[in-house]
Amino acid sequence: MSLYRSFLFAPGNNARRSEKALGLGADAVILDLEDACPASEKVATREVVVAALQRPRGGRGFIRVNPISTEYGYGDILATVRAGVDGLVIPKIERADELRTVEWLVQQIEREQGLPQGGIDLVPIVETGLGLANVRAIAEAGTRVRRIAFGAGDFTLDLDVAWSPDEEEFAPYRAAVVLASRAAGLEPPIDTVWVDLPNTEGFSRSAARARALGFQGKLCIHPDQVAVVHAAFTPDARQVDWARRVVAAFDEAERTGSAAIRVDGQFIDYPFVHKARRVLAAARAAGVAE
Repeated sequence: MSLYRSFLFAPGNNARRSEKALGLGADAVILDLEDACPASEKVATREVVVAALQRPRGGRGFIRVNPISTEYGYGDILATVRAGVDGLVIPKIERADELRTVEWLVQQIEREQGLPQGGIDLVPIVETGLGLANVRAIAEAGTRVRRIAFGAGDFTLDLDVAWSPDEEEFAPYRAAVVLASRAAGLEPPIDTVWVDLPNTEGFSRSAARARALGFQGKLCIHPDQVAVVHAAFTPDARQVDWARRVVAAFDEAERTGSAAIRVDGQFIDYPFVHKARRVLAAARAAGVAE
C-alpha cells in the first residue's frame, strides 16, 4: 500500500529549498515550475528540477509543470519525463481530452527515453469550475492516473468564492471529487493546500475534515504542515486497537458460523470488518502497526 498523505511543494528555481524539502519526510515532494517559479526562470528551471530528483533522496519526487494550455506546458513535459522523476503534477485540467493528450505525450517520451511504459505517475489538479463540472469524465478518462487532486486557490478565483476559515463552501466540491474518484476506481483524491499559515489550528481542522470526507492526503506549502497532515491521515492508537479487536472478533465469529457480532456494543458486519482491515493496512504502511 502506497502512502500519499502529504505532497510538499517547493519552488523549483530555489535549489536550497528544493533540497531541504526532499529531506523533510513528506510522502512526496513537488518541485514547482508553475506558480512558485517566475516566468523568466521557467525554461531554465526544467533541467534544474530533473537534476534535483536524479540525486539520492528519500520519498517520491514529482514536478508540477505548467498547464498544457500555456506556452510552457508542452516544453515542460518534454523536458521533465526523465529517469529519476516519479511523476508529474498537471494543473488546471478541465477536460478528459486534455488528460488524454498529456498521457499520449508522456507515453511517447517514455518510449524515446527508454523508460518503462506507464512508469511516470500523473496527478491532475482539478481547480476550475469547468474542471469540477467535468470531474467525473476526467476521473474516467482511461489514463494511467491513479489519483486526482482538488485545488482551491485557483478555484476560488475562478468562481469568485470566498475562502472562509471553516471551508464550508468547499463541501460540495470536495464531495464531488471524492465521489468521482471512487466511481472511476481511482485511489482517494488529494485535498487542497491551506494558505493561512499562522492559523495552525485551522489547518489541523482542514486536514481532519478532508480525511473525514474521504481524501487520502493534502497538498502542503510549508514544511511545518507535513507533520499535521500525517497525524490527520494516519490511524491513531485508538483506531488501530478498535480495528484489531473487530478483525479478531469477527474472524472468531466466522469460525463458529456467524457473520454479525457486537464489539463495544456496536453492531459489526462485513462493511465494518472491511473498514477495520483498511485501517490496519494504512497503519502498517505508515509504520505504526505490525
